[in-house]
Amino acid sequence: MSVKTETEVVIGGKSYTLSGSESAEYLQRVAFYINNKLSEYNKIESFRKQSTEFRNILLELNIADDLFKAKQKVADLEDELERKEKELYDLKHELISSQIKLDNAEKNVKSLQSEVNDSTKKIVRLEAQLKGAKA
Repeated sequence: MSVKTETEVVIGGKSYTLSGSESAEYLQRVAFYINNKLSEYNKIESFRKQSTEFRNILLELNIADDLFKAKQKVADLEDELERKEKELYDLKHELISSQIKLDNAEKNVKSLQSEVNDSTKKIVRLEAQLKGAKA
């Protein structure tokens, strides 16, 4: 079971006690995020003219928008990671296939080189026999 953390935070100039299973630092980061949002929207005159209830709804909508955009970005990154993992798998498969072809080609080259050597020796032997027969 996780330990419950309590910490004092200031949101919108008011002090609150937050508690949860997250660290105090995390809870402070959440409060910091909310304060940044409040500060960002309080700079807009038309926002400040709205009722508290309406400002809270706008703030909640914008935070939810941030959440959905972050989730979409995570999903996009996961899709990209999956594509890259498949591409890496395909490249590894291609590399292994190419390595097998290279190994087979090297064996074939060695075999052909051996045949060339044997044929060269045979030619030398036949030329020697031919010279001996002419003499």
